[in-house]
Amino acid sequence: MTIYRVYAGSDGESHIEKMKLEDHPELGALTGLIELQVKDFDGTRNMDFHPLPERRLIIHTAGEVEITVSDGTKQILRPGDIRLMEDTTGKGHQHLDLSPNAAVYVVLED
Repeated sequence: MTIYRVYAGSDGESHIEKMKLEDHPELGALTGLIELQVKDFDGTRNMDFHPLPERRLIIHTAGEVEITVSDGTKQILRPGDIRLMEDTTGKGHQHLDLSPNAAVYVVLED
């Protein structure tokens, strides 16, 4: 399991970093949840740069997706990978489905 954080920097660009669960114990408790969704995707999403409307934790359960942040970094996410999405401002990120996929979306309080 790898946890990635996608966030907007003070430069207006989105960046991605690896996180360790032991450095962020709040992710293990997950309080302040607004909504939980289980989603299946057919593998056809190809979304241009966009910020998200709210903070989300996305747990990949099947398939592969590629995220490109506006600083140019790309990351392929596979089953078991987790994304903490905090790029709610700035240029945001691109999303490309590499195969049909599924994920659990957890909408978080600010």
